[in-house]
Amino acid sequence: MDILIIGGTVFLGRHLVEAACARGHGVTLFNRGKHNPDLYPEVEKLRGDRDGDLGALAGRRWDAVVDTCGYFPRQVRSLAGRLADAVGHYTFVSSISVYADETTPGQDESAAVGVLADESVETIDGTTYGPLKALCESAAEAGLPGRVLIPRPGLIVGPHDPSDRFTYWPLRIARGGEFLSPRADLPVQVIDVRDLAEWILRMIEAGRTGIFNAVGPATPLNMGELVAACQQVSGGDARPIWADDDFLLSHEVGPFAELPLWIPVENLGLSTVDVRKAVAAGLAYRPLRDTIRATLDWAATRPPDRALRSGLAPDREADLLAALRSG
Repeated sequence: MDILIIGGTVFLGRHLVEAACARGHGVTLFNRGKHNPDLYPEVEKLRGDRDGDLGALAGRRWDAVVDTCGYFPRQVRSLAGRLADAVGHYTFVSSISVYADETTPGQDESAAVGVLADESVETIDGTTYGPLKALCESAAEAGLPGRVLIPRPGLIVGPHDPSDRFTYWPLRIARGGEFLSPRADLPVQVIDVRDLAEWILRMIEAGRTGIFNAVGPATPLNMGELVAACQQVSGGDARPIWADDDFLLSHEVGPFAELPLWIPVENLGLSTVDVRKAVAAGLAYRPLRDTIRATLDWAATRPPDRALRSGLAPDREADLLAALRSG
């Protein structure tokens, strides 16, 4: 197959390129050339900007397109309109953040999505990101009706993750000593970027369409199990000091960013979505320890003084641990 990837040089995009090439597909990238422009010299690259400069796509045809970086509905509407007669299949990578209800566990793909009073808004924050993604889904389906695959990932993790929201934990536990962790029974859902990329390619090859919660694992995972897996992979003497929601909230710890993977109980719907439809469609998961090891190996290739984009700074963690001990 000939596959057009919008983006293709950051995180999920680069794993899609590698998976597609490994499976023998022809790959074309369309992007601005601003991130990792020298990656994949063997792959065709078209330069342009989805915000008004789609000229490089004119007169071309592909079997499928994967859109990894659509955030505003006008972007998706424009791209889908340009490609409606040029591709047979459109994958729009969305998010489980589309769901309006963040409290109810076990939501499947039929759950209501968020809405915006002003659908023209283009400011991305905690209240707009999900509804904007939902509008993008609708724009893709309107442009190529019946030909759209919509994976809704949760937290994508593994090598080349620019957010560090998962990377923080293997690195912090590998560093050893006492570390602050949210409660051990906290539900956790993540998906290895390689598993997601490979599944998307298989779905494209099969011509599958529709909406799928593309997160994992297939069976429930909690923070205690994640911590134990990190300890097993890294070795060392790291010892978790568990903190409940009341403590973390009272000390103004930032959910998911300052303390990655922690979500207060009122938002746990976003860590417990139903993945049975995707599993039935072939989504498979490598062992968690493989993801942890690959994350550590990749992190070791970065500059040692590079500051993480997520997670507790050492001084902040020390203060919180002292406060927790003092009661």
